[in-house]
Amino acid sequence: MATTKKKFFARIADWFRGMKSELKKVVWPSWKQIVNNSAVVLAAIVACSIILWAFDWLASGFVQLLISLFG
Repeated sequence: MATTKKKFFARIADWFRGMKSELKKVVWPSWKQIVNNSAVVLAAIVACSIILWAFDWLASGFVQLLISLFG
């Protein structure tokens, strides 16, 4: 059982060593890239919001029309 625990902790130590070596390979984006990507995300959010608002407005008008015709 002692060798099993030793192998277990050895595997954990190897995993942390591997994780450390992989984290050294990470390339963080520049400030310009962060600003650019954030602007793209915000523009996409605004565009989706406008599309959803327009669909809601049209659907609401259609439902009100049906209510006024058949209600």
